[in-house]
Amino acid sequence: MTAELVRGQNHPLDRTRVEIRVAADGPVVAGVTLGDAQGRLSGVEAVAHPGAPRRTGIEVPRQAAAEHRIAVDLDALPEAVHRVSVLLALPSGTGALTTFGAAAAPAVAVTGLDGTALARYTLTGLDAESAVVAVELYRRQGAWKVRAVGQGYAGGLPAMLHDQGLPQAAELAAEIEQAVGLGQARAVPAPAPVAAGRSERPVTGPPAPPAGDRPSTAPRTASDDPAASAHGTGAAHGTGPTAEPTAAADPAAESGAASPAPVAAGPVDYRHPRRRGTPAPPGPAPSPAATPSAPATVPAAADGPAQPVAGDAAGWSMDERLYNQVWGMFEDLARSVAAYRSAAGFAASRLEQELDEALADPRNRLGTAADAARATARDRHATLVTRARAALDRDLGQLVAESQVVEPALPPAFARWDNPVWHGYQPPQERPMALRLGDLHLPEVLDLRIPMLVRLPLERGLWIDSGPGSAVHGGPDPEREVARRELGSALTDGPPDEAELRRLAMETAVAIAARLLAVHPPGDFAVQVIDPAGTAAPALAPLVESGALPALPVPGAQGVASVLEGLTRRVDLVQMAVRHRAADSLPPDLDTAEQLLIVHDFPHGFDDRALTRLRYLADEGPAVGVHLLMVADRARTREYGPVLDPLWRSLLRITPVPDAHLADPWVGHAWTYEPPLAPEGSQVVRQVLGQLVAARRTP
Repeated sequence: MTAELVRGQNHPLDRTRVEIRVAADGPVVAGVTLGDAQGRLSGVEAVAHPGAPRRTGIEVPRQAAAEHRIAVDLDALPEAVHRVSVLLALPSGTGALTTFGAAAAPAVAVTGLDGTALARYTLTGLDAESAVVAVELYRRQGAWKVRAVGQGYAGGLPAMLHDQGLPQAAELAAEIEQAVGLGQARAVPAPAPVAAGRSERPVTGPPAPPAGDRPSTAPRTASDDPAASAHGTGAAHGTGPTAEPTAAADPAAESGAASPAPVAAGPVDYRHPRRRGTPAPPGPAPSPAATPSAPATVPAAADGPAQPVAGDAAGWSMDERLYNQVWGMFEDLARSVAAYRSAAGFAASRLEQELDEALADPRNRLGTAADAARATARDRHATLVTRARAALDRDLGQLVAESQVVEPALPPAFARWDNPVWHGYQPPQERPMALRLGDLHLPEVLDLRIPMLVRLPLERGLWIDSGPGSAVHGGPDPEREVARRELGSALTDGPPDEAELRRLAMETAVAIAARLLAVHPPGDFAVQVIDPAGTAAPALAPLVESGALPALPVPGAQGVASVLEGLTRRVDLVQMAVRHRAADSLPPDLDTAEQLLIVHDFPHGFDDRALTRLRYLADEGPAVGVHLLMVADRARTREYGPVLDPLWRSLLRITPVPDAHLADPWVGHAWTYEPPLAPEGSQVVRQVLGQLVAARRTP
């Protein structure tokens, strides 16, 4: 089945010889860049374009056209090549199209050599861009995948090539334009046209898996200012959470073949702004006998962007579509803020350069000429920043509107504790695909929260940092106000003291444990706690009073040893059963439910033997259903030296108060994390756990 991709989504490739087919509303130039693991180019020889259409393993068309086929042999690529990026650009000249936003969205399909479509991507959301990185094929752990990129550049080919680290970007862009203008032609047979009026999928009901596109969200483009766009955002080189003219002669006519019929525009898709009849993705024409009648469509709104729709993303189920949509929102926000920061940085550097030039001549340092030059430079800087902020505010408005639609539609596993969905909670029959661990936001927009979703089962343990480094220190006042508003009285005028942080850390651990219990079928998940000092009783009250935790943990070294010994035995037995396919041979007293081990106030009460067992559980436990949640201040473990460093590196660090410590390698943002605490005074956690325990006791 063909995968319908959205921005940022990837899909594995089951073959290494493929074609990349492009369909656009007018002539476009197609090219390919061959990048290293970071997406950087070694030189002009790493670019296949109309002036140099053949590189090792790659062949691209020599001419601008509305339809293209690009041949790719991944096995033939040099070892240093890890990313194959497909570029589309509008040729300059007398053509009517100067931006992708003035035409229907182009579509790209990755197909087998027999025309079988493997993945498709429609490049929606483009506006003032004249060049775009459409998709990339990338190597990951010895296998190849395709990712939908859709990174646009208002600065055209020079900006796009410069963003990929090519020093000769302007010269190569000029060479490509010259090659297209000279019409160095090698006819590329156009794919058979898609039958007119045929819709790719119905839009009146839920999309068939894995169909669906992203709704109206922030377009991931470079700055609207061409000069700022030339500096790029860096987003095009991210990893994986959430990953578009001169009138040219028809190639078929040059080869003596009849010109193919134009691709039909197709029905308007109401879910995409500025999409006025998207051309059908390229591919072989269906048999008339096999072509179904066109389904009814929903008409587009006459003006303005389409309204966002919850779950309007690719996926087999509503939960998967919402999961993909949430990570699409994360990626959209990351790209939009990266574009704004890049444009603001460019404006600042340009202001500094112009002021230096104005003051370089001693004769111009005084008098009205110098004042006028400085005023002009500052006005230009203000204009650039204002324009960048306006573009960011436009994108943020779309994302806020989408968040307001998506949040109420989230299932319990993805929802905040204050979501009304918990009032109608019923114990689930199967485990969800992911869990909400908190919220993420950036300082440019404090009122937009992106759910932080992690896949289940947990592949990494969690570490809730109870040390003073997790407190909000010296951050912007708006962030402190938001944190205080979210946590009620938890934050005072100063940072929380050590005792308050430890209390909040354990409450965060209980909130996460309660969510894990609530989203699993009754009896499929259990919680165990190590509390050597016996100080966690107040925080554990919801678990104990509901019966989710049979009793308070045994304090002292004896309690530590007994819990670790039992879980180590479980890991050993399950590993042997899995290895020898002998699940029926497990002892009847062994609890096969997934286990969450909460370790409070580590390393208090741990000797060397207990420490060894804990590291063993952290390394081997997740694969067989034993997960670790540490509540600890890392500074208190310095007595162990570097022996615990691998343990800390294996855990995902989160904080009990808002803290900007989560950095994504995609665009380099430091995201502020907020813990998933229930509202102050709310009884929702106790009510949910009570229902879960009652369902567990019901035969």
